Amino acid sequence: MDAPGFTLRQLSYLVAAAEAGTIAGASTRLHVSPSAISDALTELETALGEKLTIRRRAHGLTLTSAGELVVTRGRALLVEADEIVRDLRSAEGELAGPITIGCYPTLAPTVLPPLLAEFGAAHPRVQLQIIEATHDELDGRLSAGAVDVAFVYDTLVPGNPRRERLFELPAHVLLAADDPFAGHETLALEQLADRDLILLDAPPSSQHTLSLFTALGLTPRIRHRTASYEAVRTLVGRGLGYGILVQRPANPATYEGYPVLMKEISPPVPPVGIEVIWPTSPPPTPRTRALIDFARSIRWPGPRI
Repeated sequence: MDAPGFTLRQLSYLVAAAEAGTIAGASTRLHVSPSAISDALTELETALGEKLTIRRRAHGLTLTSAGELVVTRGRALLVEADEIVRDLRSAEGELAGPITIGCYPTLAPTVLPPLLAEFGAAHPRVQLQIIEATHDELDGRLSAGAVDVAFVYDTLVPGNPRRERLFELPAHVLLAADDPFAGHETLALEQLADRDLILLDAPPSSQHTLSLFTALGLTPRIRHRTASYEAVRTLVGRGLGYGILVQRPANPATYEGYPVLMKEISPPVPPVGIEVIWPTSPPPTPRTRALIDFARSIRWPGPRI
C-alpha cells in the first residue's frame, strides 16, 4: 500500500482552521504561526488535488464540499491516531485519555455524580470533562466531535445519533406544602389549568410541559418562566404557583428551605425517557464505550429499561 501524500499534521491544521473559522483563530489555538497553517493547507490541497478551502482575508475561511469531506474523515483519522498513542503508552487493558460528556442541565445532578465519582475512581487515567447544554446546543457539538457522549431526554433529540435508553420517569406536579391541593394524592391537569404555572422554560422541558396541556385542549396560565430547575422549585415553595417537572430530587425542600410536595398526574401521562447518545461516526473509543456500559449498569431513580 502506497503511503498517502499528506500528513496528520496537515489534517490537524485543516480541522482546526475549519473549527475556528479563520487561520488566525487556528493559529492561536495551536500556537503555530498563521503562515505555517496556510502553507500546510496549500500543501494538503496539492497532495489531494482538490480545493479544500476558500480563504478571504475579510471573511475568514470556508470549506468547499471536498473540504467538508476531508474534515469529517480527517477527524476520524486524528482520533484513531491519538488512540494508537494512548494505547501504546497505557498499561495493558488500562483506559486512558479524555471523555467529554454533554448533559442536559436538569439531568446533571442525577447523572453526573455517579459517573464522576464511581467511573472516575475505577478509571483514574480517564479525564472526564463536562459540558452542560440544551439539546440543540449539544447536537452541534456532538456532530462536530466536541462531545463524545451526552445524556439527554428522549424528546426532541436533533440529528440521528446512536442512542440507548437508561430509564424513564413520568412528569409530576410540584406544590408548596401549604397549597390547597396538598392533601390530594393525585391531580388532574384540568384542576391546574386556571392556576398559576411556574414554567421551566428550557427546551425540551417547556415543550413537553405545554404538550401535556395541549393534548387535553387546555392552555395553562403561565405566571413566571425560568430556565433554572431550582428556581422553579424555589418559586413553587414560596407559593407563587405550581410546577410540572420530571426529575425527582431526594431533598423535599428548596434552596431556601421551603418544603415542596410531588404529586402524580392522573390519568398518568407518558413517561419521558432519559437516554445516552453518541455520534454515529467515528465509533466510540474504548473508554467512551466503557462509560456507556457503566451508565447502563447503574440503578437509576426510575424504571430500568
